Amino acid sequence: MTEKLLFWGIILFLVATLAIGMWAAKQVKGDSENYLVAGRGLVLPLAAATLMAQSVDSNATLGNTDLVAEFGFWAGASLPIGLALCLLLAGLFFAKPMNRMGLITIPDFYRIKYNRLTEVIASLLMVLSFSFLLAGNLVAGGYMFETFLGTTYTAGVMLLAIVVFIYTASGGLFAVAYTDAIQVGIAFIGSLALLAFIVSNFGIDLATDTGPFAMAQLSDPSAGAVINWATLLALGLGNLVAIDFMARIFAAKSPETAQRACFIGSAGTLIIGVPFSLIALSASQILADAGITPEGPVLFALLTDIAPPLLGLLVIVAILSASLSTADGAILGTSSVIAHNIIGIRSDDHNAAGDRLLLITRVMAFVITIMGVFFALKVPATGVLLLLAFDLSFAGLVVPLAGGLYWPKATWQGALSCIILGSLTRLIFFVLMPTAFGIDNTLLYIPNNILSTDFDGFPTLISPLVGLAAFIIVSMMTGKNQATRERVGSREREKQMYRR
Repeated sequence: MTEKLLFWGIILFLVATLAIGMWAAKQVKGDSENYLVAGRGLVLPLAAATLMAQSVDSNATLGNTDLVAEFGFWAGASLPIGLALCLLLAGLFFAKPMNRMGLITIPDFYRIKYNRLTEVIASLLMVLSFSFLLAGNLVAGGYMFETFLGTTYTAGVMLLAIVVFIYTASGGLFAVAYTDAIQVGIAFIGSLALLAFIVSNFGIDLATDTGPFAMAQLSDPSAGAVINWATLLALGLGNLVAIDFMARIFAAKSPETAQRACFIGSAGTLIIGVPFSLIALSASQILADAGITPEGPVLFALLTDIAPPLLGLLVIVAILSASLSTADGAILGTSSVIAHNIIGIRSDDHNAAGDRLLLITRVMAFVITIMGVFFALKVPATGVLLLLAFDLSFAGLVVPLAGGLYWPKATWQGALSCIILGSLTRLIFFVLMPTAFGIDNTLLYIPNNILSTDFDGFPTLISPLVGLAAFIIVSMMTGKNQATRERVGSREREKQMYRR
């Protein structure tokens, strides 16, 4: 691949993305509801495309291929499959009722169902987890620019952050939706085109010990089964409370549109992500036969040394698109949660408070971008950051969401107990574990003799169970107390009426 073609191809893509995002900013019209949920008017193609774009990130493409090449199909494919499972579950159980509620952000649900305190605690946890999510995608972009544009890693992270911040802060969800639609289209074409090239020229190795039919990867702990299941569940369930996913469900034109968009997004995520897993099965052998020893990601070596130049450029832009489409959703979603749910600015009056909400959200978008850059420079590893983000949500936030919708006995005390105990358990496990999902814990590890790498994967499975137990037990206890207080209050009211 010629360096000039690659350089100018990436630059042209970034400029086009900026231009589309700035054009979309015209539709905000100074209204916070337009900015945050696109006026609740996303039609099916846009809603489906932006949901798909949020699920396909650098981990589901670049990280996917590296994991498959090293550990086998399910180690990497569990990423896109888990994300597709999340969209399927959202369509079956959450899209319609959540769209009908007319929410601005997902923490609004915790306030309406429970109380203001639960809203704030849930919001703080979401902001922390999505700062990690943003950072993980900036990390991928930093390495990509370092490899293909010749920048330093730091400069690459900052350049990507600046581009995403400008069009996201300007156009809000309108800009995000329009750029996402183009970005996911590029990712869709690039994924299938690369798969077709590899199949026609080299074939796909479906070896029984590493391929999709190697069921030991899902049943034998020594083959990584626990980590693979942890990945599937963290993404499949933890992503249900993702700020960016739910914002798109709220923005859909109708409950039916929201549901259908989830189903289409689920299928599209599989179509884009799984080909990268299949390609990686043959990547090591293809590179070995060509006498190439990859110094970085396996996929980069395939694209630069094996694939035709134009195809290589297309796939590189597709991976960059995946990072951009997730980063913009993380910036917009997190900044809106800070302004709307933590600071507490409401949008009931769009002429006054609504405008203030728009202003503060844009200011917070800058703050969140700086936080993302900080984490990306401190921990230059996508896997730990991205999966920890979903792990925290899975541990503390999913149960109160599902319980609030489908369990009448849920109480705010139960929800708060679940959020605090579930997420705290996961954080304690994290600092005590030397690895997370098979990746060295370089973020915050306290050396100890309590937990070893053999326990990897189990924290993801245990922490939500702690939260679930707390939710049920505390809700039952406080629900009985509440029912007793209501009966006592009813009798007192009856006595007072009788005396009168």
